[in-house]
Amino acid sequence: MDLSSDFITRTKALLGEEWDAFVQALNSQSPTSIRINNHKTEKPLLDRVLWSQSGYYLPQRPSFTFDPLFHAGCYYVQEASSMFIEQAFRQYIAEDDVRILDLCAAPGGKSTLIADIMGEGSLLISNEVIRTRANILAENITKWGNPNTVVTNNDPQHIGKLEGFFDFILVDAPCSGEGMFRKDEGATSEWSIDNVKLCKERQQRILADIWPALKTDGLLLYSTCTYNVDENEDNVQWICEELGAEVLPIEVKEEWEVSPSLRDGFPAYRFFPHKTKGEGFFCALLRKTSDEGSLKRRKDKEKISKSIIPFDCKDYV
Repeated sequence: MDLSSDFITRTKALLGEEWDAFVQALNSQSPTSIRINNHKTEKPLLDRVLWSQSGYYLPQRPSFTFDPLFHAGCYYVQEASSMFIEQAFRQYIAEDDVRILDLCAAPGGKSTLIADIMGEGSLLISNEVIRTRANILAENITKWGNPNTVVTNNDPQHIGKLEGFFDFILVDAPCSGEGMFRKDEGATSEWSIDNVKLCKERQQRILADIWPALKTDGLLLYSTCTYNVDENEDNVQWICEELGAEVLPIEVKEEWEVSPSLRDGFPAYRFFPHKTKGEGFFCALLRKTSDEGSLKRRKDKEKISKSIIPFDCKDYV
């Protein structure tokens, strides 16, 4: 794999002695994983994704488009690392009747996962800003079969006007895609330090726009599919300081080999392909402590770019 010198320098500094194992993993075959629809099919005799109750690895990648069970919504093809968000939902809100927003939901992997876990009286809004992807999202949500899910096609700024409406918001943010290098070789050629900076600014714009829609004491799960601290830990710290939040722990088991935060002071969860059977992934769970950040945001809009840049939140299909 042809990695840029800037990426090597930055990421090698983060991984230290693990760098060689990381590069070796990037040059190996990416695993194929699915998550079954428990309402439509039985558990298969396959290796399980350890952090997901319905996630499984396939021995090889088949032609899913020729499988009628795939089109019937009996399973969803989802990258294993991203299934870790299940733990946050199960540990904090699984049995509650709540209002949930999946902000960057297309093509639907995380939304269908949430739909399986949330209480029968809950409501899930699955949003996608790009119209063509919103149509794909709606198709996948329909196939999955949970009636308590609504698909929308709105910019985060517009949804943010629903002040205090949501109990839980998932922001699987558009990012520089470093965790996609093994699955998408084009992502390596598109990577640059400038793009990392652009993504960080865009992520902050999205977070600030949607923050008013989260009620006080509500939870926000922030995730990316990239490795650098700029878009990950630095943004988590920015949320805490600028918007008003505290970071909450998610229980993990040692055998999962989930890596901890690369910044001291708060918990966060990282997946590296040389340690876990999956692609690169990062997430942190935050609780909104006050509305002061929302007020500050409205008074200081000019500090964050308001240009609407099309973004693409992927579930590694």
